[in-house]
Amino acid sequence: MRELPGVLQDLAAYGDVLLHVLGRTPAPDGARLPARAEVARVVERLHPRRMQMRLLETLDETPTTRTLRFERLDGALPPFRAGQYVSVLVSIGAVSTNRAYSISSAPGEPLLDVTVRRKPGGFVTEHLFTLVPGAHLETSGPTGAFVHEPLTDRGPLVFLAGGSGITPFRSMWRDFERRGMTQRVHLVFGVRTPREVIYHAELKALAARCPWFTYSVIVSEPTAKFRGRKGLLDAERLKAEVEDLQAARFFVCGPNAMRGLVETALSELGVPPHHVRRELYGPPSDVTLEPGWPDGLKGTARFRVTVEGHAPIEALAREPLLSCLERRGIVLPALCRSGECSACRARLLEGRVFLPSSARVREADAAHGYIHACVAYPISDLTLRLHPGSTLL
Repeated sequence: MRELPGVLQDLAAYGDVLLHVLGRTPAPDGARLPARAEVARVVERLHPRRMQMRLLETLDETPTTRTLRFERLDGALPPFRAGQYVSVLVSIGAVSTNRAYSISSAPGEPLLDVTVRRKPGGFVTEHLFTLVPGAHLETSGPTGAFVHEPLTDRGPLVFLAGGSGITPFRSMWRDFERRGMTQRVHLVFGVRTPREVIYHAELKALAARCPWFTYSVIVSEPTAKFRGRKGLLDAERLKAEVEDLQAARFFVCGPNAMRGLVETALSELGVPPHHVRRELYGPPSDVTLEPGWPDGLKGTARFRVTVEGHAPIEALAREPLLSCLERRGIVLPALCRSGECSACRARLLEGRVFLPSSARVREADAAHGYIHACVAYPISDLTLRLHPGSTLL
């Protein structure tokens, strides 16, 4: 393997070349510039738009949770950071859609794991649970910003996980151990029942061999014989679990209800907002319960939605526009489906939508009338224009 400084120099050189190809800088005097196609190949190798994957095996973690282990067919796995996710693309009947799943394997491992929790009536999860080894899937390349930053996250790390929200933390603790990190990590894992503790054997083994790692399981619906910690991840519980609330850096991942409870608790305990990282977890389970939802508007209300170039369709107020459009065969680019990445943005020409507080629409987008279709809910008749930089998949 080439020495790391040489690799970094090559990457820096390609950065200069890429800027030149894009017309941002003049060519260095006497420099031999690779062809545009070669630069594109390097960028695609490091940041692939799509990856062709084959399912090698499935591992049952709990009665409702399964790890899917994939190998990439069209090249080596690209570099990624622990905590990032891939978006899994599926076609089910006449519907083409995608869902984001955190990578639960660590950077540098030859195979890619995603751990999926089965939800009753879940459109995509039910499909994924039918897959058998040998099945082919397409995913996005790794993306996301829910990562540990060594330069700024210097205090003790506290991972607050709810249910399948533990999956990005598995990638992190595996990566930390591989790199020999000694920064203290405490995982506080909230589950409904003792049977739902994902990675239980791995967690016990990690805590036994790594003095820097500890974990606690908090059960919200314990059985009569359960003798462990009980309750919710509220302010009282977090105060009991975390030794130094002001010095710790918190990472939060779990269902929206859990995330809201935890963020409220941390605020009550005086934790500075910049000490908290959160991973969004899809749209709200019931948007009509979100703060700011219009008084008197029922989730079953129906509105007329027109996308330029397409026949009008009917949409429910309680359903994200992205899901509604997909069911009608209008498939926008999408990655996170949580209102963060902006891949699915569309321009709202007429009408009004409701955006939950978790939606992170950039100021420039909001100023020009763009919405994130994955977390935008119709509250009147609408007319939309697809973003000119996007194409239907």
